Amino acid sequence: MAAHKLSHVDAKGRVTMVDVTAKSVTDRAATARCEITMSAEARKAIRTGAVKKGDPLQAARLAGIMAAKQTSALIPLCHPLPISHADVQITPTRRGYRIDASVRTTGQTGVEMEALTAASVAALTIYDMVKAVDKTMVVDGLCVVEKRGGRSGTYRRAAAWRK
Repeated sequence: MAAHKLSHVDAKGRVTMVDVTAKSVTDRAATARCEITMSAEARKAIRTGAVKKGDPLQAARLAGIMAAKQTSALIPLCHPLPISHADVQITPTRRGYRIDASVRTTGQTGVEMEALTAASVAALTIYDMVKAVDKTMVVDGLCVVEKRGGRSGTYRRAAAWRK
């Protein structure tokens, strides 16, 4: 098996930003997912509108979209991208919520990091708003479930991992 060269490390082992100048501008999209699990009491507080800070799901959607747009300010070697669309969907589950964040752009590099950032910040926003009710919440399973565009084409996570 051929060794993979790390794209963010130069020949001397120094961290460097990838030069995307020669890459083609293409339509690119990515979807990331994570889950937040919580107590029955916390789920009930959210579902009945009893969270004192307000609606954590609406706040989480907005926080995720805003986070996607700010990813390059948070991840040191991430390129700033013109995000053409960001969406965060939050679905109730038996033990909490599943968060799916989708991001699109037309550019020279993908939006996987933006989708991952959006999903994680949405989950953290729910945690922040509900922690007074349940400090045992767990954010888990953050992953890219799909990406399209660019030289490497389409990637879809195996169904077993999709939950």
